[in-house]
Amino acid sequence: MSSTTSTRTRILQVAAQLVGDSPDGDISTRAVCEAAQVGAPALYRHFGDKEGLLSAVVDHGFEQYLATKREREASADPVEDLRRGWDSHVEFAVRNPNLYRLMNSPAMRTPPAAALESHRILTRDLERTAAQGRIRVAPELAAQMVMSANVGVALMLVARPATFDDPGLSRRVRDAVHASILTPDPDPAPDPGTGAREEAEVPSAAARLSALLRQAQGSGLSTAEAALMKEWLDRVANTGPEG
Repeated sequence: MSSTTSTRTRILQVAAQLVGDSPDGDISTRAVCEAAQVGAPALYRHFGDKEGLLSAVVDHGFEQYLATKREREASADPVEDLRRGWDSHVEFAVRNPNLYRLMNSPAMRTPPAAALESHRILTRDLERTAAQGRIRVAPELAAQMVMSANVGVALMLVARPATFDDPGLSRRVRDAVHASILTPDPDPAPDPGTGAREEAEVPSAAARLSALLRQAQGSGLSTAEAALMKEWLDRVANTGPEG
């Protein structure tokens, strides 16, 4: 390991430890330099500024969590994968409260790479769900709905544990959000006398076709035609029966 790499790693590890030990998750660059036994110029040379250091701390701390997601093999049931993904997200937040608050702080002007990768993994699972015809809206919109709810629950559990003390809260919210974006289990009992199910199948079918087009190597359409087709399908998928 080069001395440059060693210095950067030492600063990063010290900063991550200080963030974890801090009462509120905040740290000073002076404290990091003192603990890492480096001068301020070294810190700024490697990380640019305090925000750059904190963003690197988030990515460093989240790396282990993301590694388990990268290595996880997709099961035959993408809906179950979505449930496990939600639960593991909340579990990580509860185990690492300061790091999680930092990751989602409005003060972070640039989203950490870890947050962006987590969103991509979620969208991938939703695209698999859509390809099976089990989603009501386009995967991109569903990912925004799921992630905003998942992060919201995790932040409340971390920031206000005395108020949000129901051990089943995360599961309840998860199931409610999933019910709003997912279709019922395949082949449910027919509902004679109403056209509600048929109307609900239209956006689901559009979402499925859009997902399949994204996965297909060749669709017989030009790049511009495929983009326009996906835009139309996503628009239909995101318009429920009441729209």
